[in-house]
Amino acid sequence: MEIIDVQIGNYAADFTSPADALLQELEAWTRKMHPEAHMISGQVQGQLLSLLSQMIHPKRILEIGTFVGYSALCLAKGLGEDGLLFTIEKREADHEIARTFFDRSEYADRIRALQGDATEVLSEIHESWDLVFIDADKVNYTRYYELVLSRVRKGGWIIADNVFFHGEILENPVKGKNAKAISAFNEHVRADARVEQLMLTVRDGLMIIRKK
Repeated sequence: MEIIDVQIGNYAADFTSPADALLQELEAWTRKMHPEAHMISGQVQGQLLSLLSQMIHPKRILEIGTFVGYSALCLAKGLGEDGLLFTIEKREADHEIARTFFDRSEYADRIRALQGDATEVLSEIHESWDLVFIDADKVNYTRYYELVLSRVRKGGWIIADNVFFHGEILENPVKGKNAKAISAFNEHVRADARVEQLMLTVRDGLMIIRKK
């Protein structure tokens, strides 16, 4: 399903600030070389993440699901001098790609790139989070959400990607384990009195969640 009209998407991109040179290089490389290039955040969503981070000025950011590092580099733009971003990627090959671009960025000393299963790695990180971005395996979204929410500060933020899951959440009944998991996650957040949320129709859907 084409969620966002292509012409509207192109128009939005035309009126969105262009990505910096390193991000443009990373996106071009990914679209040419990576078999799952569709997973990259890209210019419009990347700029949204960048601006949100700059509005929040987080001291501690957590990203679950690094992929090739594009979204982490966008989120890092809001970090202060003493801020740190922790990003976790399960797939070793993607982790290594991301690291090469992190090392070339101005945020090299503020990004902690970790490789492994996020449910295990999270137990080794003893931080409180100002901003969390969830963009990993869809079947564990609710689990990740519950693992991190208690460590998100009051008034802190969680952003979840792919909450439309290519439009499959609109099927009746919802089919496929990933679409079912995302549908269940969306319902879980809506019913959670600990937070308030906004679902945005950007790319494949973003859920912006604020801890009360």
